[in-house]
Amino acid sequence: MTTPNFDLLIDRRGTHSAKWDMMEANFGVAAADGIAMWVADMDFQPPACVQAAVEAMAGHGVYGYFGDDRAYRDAIRWWMKNRHGWEVEPQAIFTTHGLVNGTALCVEAYSKPGDGVVLMTPVYHAFARIVTAAGRRVVECPLALADGRYVLDIPGWDARMTGSERMLILCSPHNPGGRVWTSGELRAIADFCKRHDLILVSDEIHHDLVMPGQRHTAMPLAAPDILDRLVMMTATTKTFNLAGSHIGNVIIPDEALRGPFQARMNALGISPNSFGMAMATAAYSPEGAAWVDALVAYLDGNRRLFDEGVSAVPGLSSMALEATYLGWVDFSGTGMAPAEFIARVEKQARIAANHGASFGLGGDNYLRFNLATPRAVVAEAVERLQGAFADLQ
Repeated sequence: MTTPNFDLLIDRRGTHSAKWDMMEANFGVAAADGIAMWVADMDFQPPACVQAAVEAMAGHGVYGYFGDDRAYRDAIRWWMKNRHGWEVEPQAIFTTHGLVNGTALCVEAYSKPGDGVVLMTPVYHAFARIVTAAGRRVVECPLALADGRYVLDIPGWDARMTGSERMLILCSPHNPGGRVWTSGELRAIADFCKRHDLILVSDEIHHDLVMPGQRHTAMPLAAPDILDRLVMMTATTKTFNLAGSHIGNVIIPDEALRGPFQARMNALGISPNSFGMAMATAAYSPEGAAWVDALVAYLDGNRRLFDEGVSAVPGLSSMALEATYLGWVDFSGTGMAPAEFIARVEKQARIAANHGASFGLGGDNYLRFNLATPRAVVAEAVERLQGAFADLQ
């Protein structure tokens, strides 16, 4: 494998990058001197094997419909078995246009308008957007804080249930808190779903981006008795920075549960993107695995640099990152209202970061920072944040 150079500064401005080219419109931070730390994609090139797959397609020069996906399915099965210890049947795999699309299909397949969909908030903002757009009700079950990290509040959640809820969407590992849920916590979530007769959609898109010393457990391994109500979602897109390929794996172990999902896909005429299929097949390989190992080590260094720098500012606290590349910073210790600390970050530090309120209950005093960028950029961001809050020191 060619040694990846994650320190390489790649100018993404003017390339139709949502993260960089939409920053000023969304945050008032000009790309010319701003730092984009909001959209959850990386400023790194993918492994060489992925680039080679794209170049081979371009070299052939014919871009027809994709067929014979056996190699693609085998690659997914190889990855899940070798990286996560999970055996997947080929017929259990559905290919969607990313996992936001996969989430929307699940909402359509397993609930009806007016039904409640449970979210463990604060959580990935697209979930609530999809649920609401589909005419379902968002039922927020807030996570609790213990020693600066998120934990489950199962008794509190039980008290919120009315019997009209049909689904729980789990984010595992958690975005934005960066938690790697333990097997015991996953078991408790599974039992909660059984108790309230909920379909469990487990979005595990960040499952490969786990910091050293942590271990992710796939939900089917933590709770093998709930396969009749479990939908798994995984993808190459976060792991290998392929978000623009819009491809995701919805894996449904139970044959009966596959029927409604397949029906929704058929009704909407969904078929795969050939570039995404080729890229995913190449990524889920030994070369891709070695690249991910190097990536995680690099992200761990970025995490430590960011946490140390942020923690040096009185009133700021960065939640311990167990997985993902998304720093979750609490500004409540400053005593400032969200409008004030957001203005300092955007106007003084010239950094675009996700506003915590968009993640639901419990997020108001937070901002989410994307650390998947060259270390020099993280260092510059830390320096700017310290400068923007220098009066507190």
